Amino acid sequence: MFCLPVGLLTSLPVAGFLVAKYGSKITVIGASVLYSCTLPLLGFAASPTELMITLFVFGFGGNMMNISINTQAVGTEKLYPKPIMASFHGIWSLAGFSGAAIGTLMVRSEVKPPFHFLCITGVAIALVIIFSTNLIKTDSGRDEEQPIFVKPDKSLLNFGLIAFFSMICEGAMFDWSGIYFSKVVQPGASLVTVGYTAFMCTMATGRFFGDWVAHKLGMKKMLQCSGLLTASGLLLAVIFPRFSTATIGFLIVGAGVSSIIPMIYSAAGKSKVMSTGVAIAAVSTIGYMGFLIGPPFIGFIAQATSLRISFGLIALMGTMITLIATKIKFE
Repeated sequence: MFCLPVGLLTSLPVAGFLVAKYGSKITVIGASVLYSCTLPLLGFAASPTELMITLFVFGFGGNMMNISINTQAVGTEKLYPKPIMASFHGIWSLAGFSGAAIGTLMVRSEVKPPFHFLCITGVAIALVIIFSTNLIKTDSGRDEEQPIFVKPDKSLLNFGLIAFFSMICEGAMFDWSGIYFSKVVQPGASLVTVGYTAFMCTMATGRFFGDWVAHKLGMKKMLQCSGLLTASGLLLAVIFPRFSTATIGFLIVGAGVSSIIPMIYSAAGKSKVMSTGVAIAAVSTIGYMGFLIGPPFIGFIAQATSLRISFGLIALMGTMITLIATKIKFE
């Protein structure tokens, strides 16, 4: 399973290079086909070695699509008088819910994974063919004379740090929220997933309202509030580890982290020192380190002390988001 994040991280500089060199439209189409066509191979893998190679390619293609499609989103956002980036990520969250629902249906219907994956690949390729003609042909701010690999400026590094702390919080919720409910809240086996579900619901919903709030408050205040919400939600669940308060706390965390990454991608895409694709790749590289480091960090602290203390430390990451956002000057 470690091959998946390795492929993801390996793709970051490659995706940035391809987007800067050939444009995000070509990269989106190529990455979408690679990503979709690799999926059935996971179902047909007959040995650990085959599965490892396929997972690496799957992670590679998936994140290449992530970088290139976010570059497209930055260009599309510039065609509108207000922020729309968070809405794109909201649709991504809906796709996650849809994928989980389809997967559940397939399992209950006893459909074999290879056939299930082939069906999804067919649908994905059809969508690429239908909608690829609507992609932006020329990326916003793209300059073929601009160096592809340059040193990130202070603003980009700060954006990367915000993404890093945000993804630590997200990784904690994805991997440990159910365990926190099971071991600390102890609501009963049937209610163990309530915290994770609460988090996912407000994270998805928050992305559809995030653009409107960012337009009203401005990106700086939005990031400051997001950090405070993330920290306060985690602290509520830590200080009062009862079912009702922990659920409310996880709801607040979901609302807090919902729009941070979309806003950071949007801000990074306006970089003056890097092309849009490379800037997003640079910020993503720093951010994904948090996603990989966060869950093991929680496990290590929890083993040495307790889950409540480890979640309390994660709450400090939310505070760091607010502090860093306060220092950044937004255009």
